[in-house]
Order: sequence, then C-alpha cells, then structure tokens
Amino acid sequence: MITLTENFRYQERLNKLKERKLEQIKEKLEKEGHLNEDDYGRVVPPAGAWKPIPNHADGHFYGMDGWLENFTSLMENHPVYVDPNDAFAGRWMYFMSRMTNKWNPDYKYTHLQDDIDRYNIICGIGDDAHFAPDYEMGLKLGWKGLLDKIAFYAAEYAYDPEKIKFYDSHRKVIYSIQNWIKHHIEHIEAMIAVETDHDLRQNLMEMIETNRHILNDPPSTLREACQWIIWYHLASRTYNRDGAGGQIDTLLKPFYEKDLSEGTIDREKTIYYLACLLINDPIYWQLGGPDENGEDQTSEISFLILEAADKINTSLNITVRVHPKLNNELFNKSLTYLIKNKNAWPRFSGDKALVEGFMKNGFDEKIARRRIAVGCNWMSLPGLEYTMNDLVKVNMAKVLEVAIENMRTDFGENEYSTSILYKYFVKHLHKAVHTAADGIRFHLQYQKYNEPELVLNLLSHGPIEKGVDISDNGATYYNLAIDGAGLAVVADSLGAIEQRIEKESKLSWAQLLYHLDRNFEGSEGLRIQKLLLNSVKFGQGDTIADKWAKIISKEFTTLVRAESEPEKNRLFIPGFFSWANTLEFGNAVGATPNGRRKGEPISHGANPCPGFSADATSLLQAKAIAAIQPGYGNTAPMQWEVDLSFVKDKQLNFVKSIILTHFELGGTLINVNIVNKEKILAAHQNPMEYPDLVVRVTGFTAYFSMLTPEFRQLVLDRLCKQ
Repeated sequence: MITLTENFRYQERLNKLKERKLEQIKEKLEKEGHLNEDDYGRVVPPAGAWKPIPNHADGHFYGMDGWLENFTSLMENHPVYVDPNDAFAGRWMYFMSRMTNKWNPDYKYTHLQDDIDRYNIICGIGDDAHFAPDYEMGLKLGWKGLLDKIAFYAAEYAYDPEKIKFYDSHRKVIYSIQNWIKHHIEHIEAMIAVETDHDLRQNLMEMIETNRHILNDPPSTLREACQWIIWYHLASRTYNRDGAGGQIDTLLKPFYEKDLSEGTIDREKTIYYLACLLINDPIYWQLGGPDENGEDQTSEISFLILEAADKINTSLNITVRVHPKLNNELFNKSLTYLIKNKNAWPRFSGDKALVEGFMKNGFDEKIARRRIAVGCNWMSLPGLEYTMNDLVKVNMAKVLEVAIENMRTDFGENEYSTSILYKYFVKHLHKAVHTAADGIRFHLQYQKYNEPELVLNLLSHGPIEKGVDISDNGATYYNLAIDGAGLAVVADSLGAIEQRIEKESKLSWAQLLYHLDRNFEGSEGLRIQKLLLNSVKFGQGDTIADKWAKIISKEFTTLVRAESEPEKNRLFIPGFFSWANTLEFGNAVGATPNGRRKGEPISHGANPCPGFSADATSLLQAKAIAAIQPGYGNTAPMQWEVDLSFVKDKQLNFVKSIILTHFELGGTLINVNIVNKEKILAAHQNPMEYPDLVVRVTGFTAYFSMLTPEFRQLVLDRLCKQ
C-alpha cells in the first residue's frame, strides 16, 4: 500500500482543478438546468461556437456522410481547453447525438410502435453506443498506427466503392482528432509565452511535449498514455456519449513501471497525473480483479489510483472487482475511502457470479474473466462485443397493468385468480420481450444508416478488418442486453393479491379493481391502499412476494434467452435494471395492487420497494437481490443506501460483510451510497449549500445539486423509507 504525507506537493493544483469543476457544475445548472444523468466531465460551450450541419430534409443529420461532416466540422471549430494546473489538455463540450434526431425517419418501425407503446418499452432503436473500446489497442498503435491499420485493410478492398468510403471516413475521423490536438498545442504555445509562474510554465512545457509526441506516435510514458486516453474518450464522448473505460490499473501499469525505473517520475507525480485523468471525466474504470488465469491484477498503481481518487474526491465511477484472490489491502483501502468520503465511490462487482454466468453462454473461463465493469450497470469485453447494454428495458409494471385489463376482458369477476392473472402476465411479458428483441434486430439492420460508430470502430476488433460498422456484423460477439424493470412492483402486487384476497379474504377482487381504477381515492380507498401497502413484500425473506419475484425472474430470463439466434451470432442476455427511468416508467402506469398510486415511480432495478422492511434491511436486501439474478453474466445490481451511524466503530467490517455475503450468494454488482441521513435531508432542501455532495443515483454518480427535486427524492426514499 502507498501512503503519502499530507504535504502532497501537487495538492494546491488539484484543489484549484476541483474548485473549477464545481464552478463548471454551477454554470451547467444555471444555463442548462437540472440534469438527471451522469456528471460527465463536459463543460458548457461558448454561445454560438458551433452548430450542426443538416443532411436531411427534416433538418438533422444521419448516416456516415452526415456524422462524418458534422464530427470533422466540430473538431475543427471546437473550443480549446487548457488549464495550467492540469497535467492534461482538453475537455468535451458538445453532445453530438443530442443535436440530431435519435432515428433516421427514412427507416420506419411502425410495425413495432403499438407494442412499444402498449408495454412502455424503451426499445433502444437509435440509442447511443453502450459497448467498450479496447484502449490497449489504442495505446499500442497510437493515431498513426491506427491510420496504418486502416491503410492495410483498405488495400484489400480497393475494388469495393462502399468499403473505400468506409475507410476514407475513418481516416478523416482520425485526421480531425489530430487537428483538434494541434489546436491545443498551438494554444499551449501561446500560454507558455505569457506564463510567469515557473512551476506552471514548466507544467505547460511538459504538456506540449506530451501532445506533440502522441500526435502521431503511440505513447511511451505514463503522462502520454493518460493524455492519449483522454483525447480518445473526449472524441468518443463528443461523438455519441461513450463513457466506457477499461481495466485502468493493467492499462497504465507498464507505463508507470517503466517511468519509475527510469527515474522520470515518483509516486507523488504519478498520483497527480492519475488525479488529473480521473477529474477529466468520470468514465467507468475497473480496478483489481482477476486476470484470465484467475490471478489478482492488483499492483502498486492500483493503490495509487485510489490515492488519486481520494485527492480529488469528486464524481467518480471506479469499480473494484471482488474475487477470492483480491488483494485484501486494496479491498480494505477502497472501503476506507467509500466510508470516509461518503461520495459514492468506489462500487463493487462480483466476479464469481459474473464469470460463471457468462460461461453459461458458451464462453470459456478465460474470456469470461476479461468481461469487465465499464458502464452504469454493465459488463463488456473491450473491443469485442456489441451489446446495447443499459439501452433496452421492459417495464414489467406496465405489463402487469395490461395483463389485469386483459383478464378483466376475458373473465367474469368470480373467475379471477392470481394464477390466471399470472398466465396473462406471462403472455404479455412474452410479447413485450419479443417486441424488445425485434427492436434490437431492427436497430442492427439499420443503425449504420442512422449513426455509424466512426469513433468506437477504431478501437474495436472487426470493423476495420472487415470494412463494416460494428453494428453491421463488424463485432466479434453480439451479446445483446434486455433488462427488466419494476420487478418488485409486480412481485409485491401478486403477493398482496394472493395474501389479502385468496389467503385471508380481507379483500375482494371487485374491491381491488374498483379502487385501482380510482387510484385509492376517498377514505375507503385509503384503507384498501394501507391494507395492500402492509402486505408481504419482496425482500422480507421467504414470503409469498419473494416466491413471486423468483418465479418472475426465471420467466423473464427464459423469455429473453429464447430470443437468441446463434446462427446469426446473436445471444440475448437478461438483466434487471431501470437506470434513471423509474420516474418515466412510473408515469406510464396506473395504480398497482401493491398499494402504489398512479404515476408514482416504479421500484428501482432489482431492488425491493422502498420501505420493504423496518429493520435489518441491508442483509435482507443483499439476500433478496442475489436470489433473483438472471444468471447469464449481465447484472441485476443491488442499489444500496446506508447510514452507518448505528454501526459506530465497525463500519468497514459491516460494509465488507454485506458485500461479500451478496457476492457469495450470487450477486453481480453493488452500487452503494454511504450517507449521513441528516446531511442528505438538508441538502435536499438547500442543494446549493452542498455543492460537492455526490450520490450514486443508479449506476452513475452525480452531484446532488444537479438533480431535479424528483430525482433527489428517489435517493431519499431509498434511504429514509428503510
């Protein structure tokens, strides 16, 4: 473990970088309003600096021509960003994918729209990329190496006009990124000429040499490697919001060890570089975990990355991979920072269930271990998979609502039963899952005409070799994600019906349906609602609702898996995750039999409903969510909010025991907020008084002040209703 003195010589620079970031957060809030999403590292662009160029009659841009023209234009006109306190140049400012329509109107999916609307499906058609680039490839080749690779494969297809266009487009993308870097080099030159502070001037001189070297050549030092990664992810973020990182410690380890052995850096400078990398943009990095042979990857730089994160303590998305051989000192250090800083980092993934689950898809153990945490809820094989992770979601609470209406149409009141309702639920869940899968198939067929992956193709294995977009059979694997949302609402609803109507006779079907239609209005409606709210809940342990949750999970998993098309190299893999869509999904659903009112948020991801248990919630929650994992290598995360004031001097052991218990039982991912209940309640009332408070809203972290009051309330409900 590396421990530095408090007299860290770069701390003043990092403090200034953090102050500037908080100013930029405030500026975003003032100019763009509340944003219920990742913090990102984006800053507000100057007014009128760049406008998109349409290539379609609807006034937007699509396809290879449209995206290429706009990206190259933006790179030419993108404002430069250099802070003399930073080790690295560059920030991103524009969401290109939000400056055009989501889907090219020339390719219509009206045949799917009715069922998409009926079941409130987020279909993923035209959504931004959610798969991981292979940064190792980029660090090995550099920009010139990537151009050489394009030239090599382009020569093989010189007879094919379509492929010639494909390769020319990717060349121009690289040229435009290099041009963007040149603009920064010119700006740094001007800054050096007027900088009077000796240390900052020296920093700028080192920064310019770093960028001059990596303009063409692959990086050879730690600083160059970090700067190359930054340029690539800034370009990819700008293009279509890509935020996937990689195995950060193994990526940077050879550069660090080389520099250290040559005496060109020390540990303090390393931490400074790493802190600047992390504050640039909170993309998703994995730390620790096993190599393909099961041996732990922890090294000295793993600890330095945690030290760097602690130095800035801002919005971060670092995942520690927990496995039997994980360095215990690293594990404890990560927990220490989680508890001390209470800023929702790091989070933790469970190697055992992820590897065993992914192997059930037919992959061997070595490749399963290479599938790492690089997204909000998702895993990916960097550069090898096209997954649509966290893009496609089925609102199961809406499916239940449709099933109830269908049952009422087909049966008389005296014929209703939980078993009949469940049969209708399965019938409609089947339709919903099939519609979601057909949406993915449609997306794969036409995405190249809508939003080709001109940046992510560069660090993927297949597109350049084949001369086709990664969405168009360019990937090595198509492991396609479909997530279920609202599991607890459905399980609790079926459990409440079975308990209150069929077992206890405290309620009739007529009463239930009458008050669902009227949203529990009036004194009698409130009495019925209270009866339902006090029914057994998923998460309480071995209840009717827990039974239903397992049945529903198994059914959903079976239905998603049945959509696979191995002959087309397509596997469909289920998960449970709602991302930040709990409000949106809830707005589409009327009152439900668990006592939830019309329009209220649905349950979060795989979690039990807030307030499911009066005590011992952490352990019960860990057991419940582990029990409903789909089990094929995608996650059903445990979203965990906990105030540790009751634990006192054994906080680390408590948190560690919950994490290990969850993963031993089959859990896959834990997104955790260690919070002070009084502080977060105060911050909800006066968010601007707590500008540096960070929470993990779902898979991502965000500044609490940037969230809408409704989203802040979601975090509060998960904590305060326990």
